[in-house]
Amino acid sequence: MLKKMTHKLTHFHAGQKRSNQLDQPQLPAALPYYTEHRASISTQRTSLSEWSKREGSMESTRSTLERRPKANYSIEDFVIHRTLGTGSFGRVHLAQSRRNLRFYAIKVLNKEKVVRLKQVDHTNSEQGILLSISHPFIINLWGTFQDATNLYMIMDFVHGGELFTLLRKAQGGRFPDPVAKFYAAEVAMALNYLHTHDIVYRDLKPENILLADDGHIKIADFGFAKHCEGTTWTLCGTPDYLAPEVVNQSRYNKSVDWYALGVLIFEMLFGQPPFHEPEISPMALYNKISKGPSTIQWPPFFNPRATDLILKLMETDPSKRYGNMRNGAGDVFAHPWFKEVVWQNLLTKNISPPYIPKTISDGDASAFERYPEDECSSKYGRPGLDLFGHLFEEWDYTA
Repeated sequence: MLKKMTHKLTHFHAGQKRSNQLDQPQLPAALPYYTEHRASISTQRTSLSEWSKREGSMESTRSTLERRPKANYSIEDFVIHRTLGTGSFGRVHLAQSRRNLRFYAIKVLNKEKVVRLKQVDHTNSEQGILLSISHPFIINLWGTFQDATNLYMIMDFVHGGELFTLLRKAQGGRFPDPVAKFYAAEVAMALNYLHTHDIVYRDLKPENILLADDGHIKIADFGFAKHCEGTTWTLCGTPDYLAPEVVNQSRYNKSVDWYALGVLIFEMLFGQPPFHEPEISPMALYNKISKGPSTIQWPPFFNPRATDLILKLMETDPSKRYGNMRNGAGDVFAHPWFKEVVWQNLLTKNISPPYIPKTISDGDASAFERYPEDECSSKYGRPGLDLFGHLFEEWDYTA
């Protein structure tokens, strides 16, 4: 980035130690914003439906990347310390390897729940994609395995927690313009990398963006990502971040990720998504999304260039949306809001982030919420009848 951008980010912490509290003007006390995690949704309607088969799917399930060799693991290779997060299918644990003593995050998915909720394809796709990609701003998957009951994914332990948490702790629940720009730029680079390899992410939101110990981002949770050379039409994602074509049950392409980037920038700058209202119903939310950005009440303190980029990313017509036109992601990178960004310097992490997580040890998980520990980990690895193992053939079997 240019000196101007660097100066702004440096001044953000000038004269004091870095803090979890971002220094910025206070918003009105009545402003509502999310304080709890938002659930992602997915329907059973997929591009492999009978309609899609008849019409001819333009979707690709083949990767443009070769899978990396993966290490062989079993649950006995780890000491599980605590829960980092919970979800519909299982938990994410902080664990330490008995081999190299490094700390990892182990995502544990209950196979029966994955099958019952019809998420087998999504789960296998997540494993395949993460084993095929490598990028500075995307989490690493080191290996996977299964036992009679669960699937296990061994991933980076990212010390700094979620961008969601940092945003909620910020004064007023929002970031200053240069801070939002820093995180948006790194997300844009990660999305461009995925799209270059025909991968659509489909679940961008602050909850899925983690902060590494160096302050740079790591995008996580690829449960809805898939290889897509053309179009697809599965309804999945987080309601506030769904593009109009997804809401309207139309075919869509990778441009839905650029739409979601526009929503993310708005939320980082304002503290809540553009169409959010207290007690809003899903149908009312989807109606607003379908009408487009014309219904948004724009805060007066927004940088006009940020507003312009958000409008271009949240364009209702995908053919006119930034990131999806002739110049592809080049239109996003060249937008005036990103004028200060030197993209190559950002890619090589040759710029100081606006916030550095405080950690006291390699296994410090204080940035994550505490969850009740129900001793579920004591049941991991137990032998038993496996009714679903044949659905997960790419996962090593260790029991």
